[in-house]
Amino acid sequence: MAWPSQQYQNYHALSLPSNSYKVDFVSKKQEYTDDYRDKTLYIPGPTEVREDVIEEMAQPMFGHRMDRMTDLYTTIVEDTKEFLGTENNVIILTGSGTEFWEASTLNLVDENILVPTCGSFSERHANVAERLGKNVDRLEYEWGEAVKPEDIREELETSDKHYDVVACVMNESSTGIRNPVEEIGDVVDEYPDTYFVVDAVSCLGGDYVDIDEHGIDVIFASTQKAFAMPPGLAVCVVSDEAYERELAKDEASWYGGFQRCLDYYDRKGQTHSTPAIPIMLAYRKQMKYMLDETHEGRAERHTEMAEYVQDWADEHFAMFPEEGYESKTVACIENTQGIDVAETIETINEEYDMAFSNGYGSQLGEKTFRIGHMGEHDVESIKELTDAIEDVADL
Repeated sequence: MAWPSQQYQNYHALSLPSNSYKVDFVSKKQEYTDDYRDKTLYIPGPTEVREDVIEEMAQPMFGHRMDRMTDLYTTIVEDTKEFLGTENNVIILTGSGTEFWEASTLNLVDENILVPTCGSFSERHANVAERLGKNVDRLEYEWGEAVKPEDIREELETSDKHYDVVACVMNESSTGIRNPVEEIGDVVDEYPDTYFVVDAVSCLGGDYVDIDEHGIDVIFASTQKAFAMPPGLAVCVVSDEAYERELAKDEASWYGGFQRCLDYYDRKGQTHSTPAIPIMLAYRKQMKYMLDETHEGRAERHTEMAEYVQDWADEHFAMFPEEGYESKTVACIENTQGIDVAETIETINEEYDMAFSNGYGSQLGEKTFRIGHMGEHDVESIKELTDAIEDVADL
C-alpha cells in the first residue's frame, strides 16, 4: 500500500517518543479490502518472511495447555538456546520487544539505572524507566555517535550513585549505529552488583554476539526483525544472576517476570499466559532454517549486505553513523544529494513494489533514509533496491 505524503509523515510522527510532539488528527476507519499489492520490505522491520513459514500459521488450533503445546514451546526455547549458543535461560513471550524494556527495568532496578543514549530507541528506553518511577541517568551522545566503553567505566567509577542496571541498545536503528556491547559488557561485568541489559530488538539473529562470554545479563529481541518472522513474539535471554536478582526484590513485572516465566517453563514446559500459538508454529519452522545457517553464518551474510550498502552509500551519498560502528542490519544513509526522500520512497513503492524508510523522526526526516538489510535478504536482493533508488533519484 502506498503512503500519501501526509499520511506517511503522520505514521512516523506517531512512532516518536511521547515527549516529542503531539499530532493533531484523529484516525478513522479505513476498510481493509484484501486487494493490496505485495511489497518487498526493506524497512527496519517487519521484514520478508519465507512462504512456508507463513503457511505454518494456518495449522488447526489446539489448546495452550495440551501436550502438543509443551512439545512446541520446549522445541522453540531449546532451539533458540542452541542457535544463540547460550547456557542462559530463554523466554519467548507473545508481545513485542518493548515488553522487555519494561520487564527488565521492573525486575532488576530498585532505584538507579544508567542509560547511554545515542538515538531514538535508547532515549525511549530511558523514558520507559522514568515512567516506571526509576532514577535515570543518561549518558548522552550526539545522534550518529556510538557509546564508548571507557565512558561507561568512568561513569561507574566516578558516580556517587550505585547503578542497579546499565541498559544499552545494541543496534540503534534510528541512526544505524551498532554499539560495542561486548566491550561494554566486559566493563559492567567488573561491577558484580550492576546488571547489564541489552536491547537487541533490531539485530539479534543477524548480528553475532557471544552473550555468555561478555556478561550480558538480559538481552532481548523482536521476531519481526533479523529473525525474519511475523511480528508478535519477544525473545529474551536471562542470566542466572538476573533471575536471582529478581528473586531478592519485593516487586517485579507480572507478565514479563523472570521467575514467573522460567519457573512455569521448568514445571510445565509452557508459557504462564495464553500464547500466540500460530506465530510460535511459524517460529519453530524458521528456527530450523536458522539452525541450519548457524548464528555465525547468518552474521556473515548480514555483514556482506551491510558492506555492500556502505560501499554504495559512500559512492552516492554518505553513511550517517560514526565510522567503524555501522549497523549490520540497518543502514542509515545521509542525504548528501538533497533528494526528495519522501517522494523517492513513494515512487519506488508505487513503481517497483519495494518499501524502504525515511529518516527516523523530526531530527533526521529528509536528512537521512534507511535500508533494512536483514532477515532473509542477501546482497542480490538488496542490489535490486539500490538499483531502483539510482533510477528514481537519477544518481
